[in-house]
Amino acid sequence: MTSRPQLVVASANPDKVAEIALVLDGLVDLEPRPADLPDVVEDGDTLEDNARLKAVAVCEATGRAAVADDTGLEVDALGGAPGVRSARYAGDDGDAVANTARLLSELHGIPAGRRTARFRTVALVRRPDGTEVMATGTVEGRIAEAPTGDGGFGYDPVFVPVEGDGRSFAEMGDEKHNISHRGRAFRILARRLATDD
Repeated sequence: MTSRPQLVVASANPDKVAEIALVLDGLVDLEPRPADLPDVVEDGDTLEDNARLKAVAVCEATGRAAVADDTGLEVDALGGAPGVRSARYAGDDGDAVANTARLLSELHGIPAGRRTARFRTVALVRRPDGTEVMATGTVEGRIAEAPTGDGGFGYDPVFVPVEGDGRSFAEMGDEKHNISHRGRAFRILARRLATDD
């Protein structure tokens, strides 16, 4: 009988940590990121690069296996933007309201049928021995013309998943995790960790 993997969460974002904990509940044992760890500069060219930067930094600082993720919103009408720059779309301070406002401004006048988008998450575990386990989760949707709902975080108020019933992620509550990019990535990751010896 194998014990559950023990992972230090690399994220310092409390909303993201809460989502990860909810999705992985019972599958892994999560430990919070040490409070004295400095922020990791996410200057990678891809979501995988940024997830790796964070996981490696926390793994090296703690000497424990670390889990990190990076998520991008890819809007077709904007050539895949904001993509890897999603958290910093309106500036390096990571203001979600400003990011969403910029997104809606750039999509002004674009008809509903051309507002297709997807959320993509790369989740990665880095172990002290240098080995890694990675998974990707994606959900297709569209960008609404105005924010709706007060749940979730980031772009959730304007992202309406294709697999849903017309509500934004921010209106779905915990139902979101069943179809979300992050939920999918972390469930795949948990399965891979369970079979990876």
